[in-house]
Amino acid sequence: MTIDVLIVDDDELIRVGLRAIVDAQPDLRVVGEAADGAEVPSLVARLRPRVVLMDVRMPAIDGIQATRRLLAASVDPPRVLVVTTFANDEYVYAALRAGASGFLLKRARPAEVVEAVRVVAAGESLLFPAAIRRLAGAYGGRGGDGLRAARLTEREGEVLRLMAAGLSNPEIADRLVVGVETVKTHVGNVLAKLGVRDRTQAVIAAYESGFVVPTG
Repeated sequence: MTIDVLIVDDDELIRVGLRAIVDAQPDLRVVGEAADGAEVPSLVARLRPRVVLMDVRMPAIDGIQATRRLLAASVDPPRVLVVTTFANDEYVYAALRAGASGFLLKRARPAEVVEAVRVVAAGESLLFPAAIRRLAGAYGGRGGDGLRAARLTEREGEVLRLMAAGLSNPEIADRLVVGVETVKTHVGNVLAKLGVRDRTQAVIAAYESGFVVPTG
């Protein structure tokens, strides 16, 4: 299945470079471009991309606002992959909190860009868990109710902690000695109980609440 991608960046050179990288892959396809976050909701409604490559810093509507507006305007929104110059950027963490599924550095190699799009589109792994952990440690909340209101079962809590550690569904299945389908069920239950749409948002909620403490 082809993964349709929308590129949003105010720098034309960046858009051209990303398009060349994405379109070179047989399973990826750029369906549109935008130079400002204000254009995103209407383009998504018309083009139905699976992944949006979103510049985090734009002069009019930045990636944080654009991500928030997109998720509010769409019933089945695409995955948002924030594109940034600096990894340790408060804007990146704010975009993740707003609903982005991951982030990518502008200096990333073509192979890293392609892999990031595939990982985010699949949604069964956490993109760059160590980097997200560092961002949470620098900019995240400082404790809370530990997600008590979510009423996670003991096994669901285990799964969430392993998700935060960056384990994929097959890796979690191996760790817990259960089937992958069982893990998928637990992950689905965690997302539903936390009221989030993907595992990145679940992990952010775990850090924000103090249920998982970022280290390293």
